[in-house]
Amino acid sequence: MSRPPVPPFDEDSARRKVRMAEDAWNTRDPDRVVQAYTPDSRWRNRSEFLSGRVEIHAFLTRKWQREQGYRLIKSLWAWRGDRIAVRFAYEWHDETGRWFRAYGNENWLFAADGLMAERHASINDVPIGEGERLLDWPQGPRPEGLAAPEGLF
Repeated sequence: MSRPPVPPFDEDSARRKVRMAEDAWNTRDPDRVVQAYTPDSRWRNRSEFLSGRVEIHAFLTRKWQREQGYRLIKSLWAWRGDRIAVRFAYEWHDETGRWFRAYGNENWLFAADGLMAERHASINDVPIGEGERLLDWPQGPRPEGLAAPEGLF
């Protein structure tokens, strides 16, 4: 299975890869999202270390059960060869209705077929009031042409 665009990345292909990842994550569908990773993909997400699609799927399932109302924006930071670095922000609320904005950085390493072999994520959550939300499009992928709100990054 191939997942274009494939490395080596140029600016255009890196931007497309980032947007594809953002769109997939905004579906909150672990079955879909996990297909972008190699079967033996390795992750560090905050303080969790995961290996393989089964663990990644279980993680994503738990994540989106807890992080309700999830909306994410990713932004290309750097790329070279088979690597891409992104910064991101997402908003979510817990079961009590408290809102959070998470900020973070990810470093990605891709296999030759375009599947992600490694993902290293550093993430911080900031409590926000409902009136402070910036990411409020209808649930699902961010509409085309909707830019990151001023001051998000």
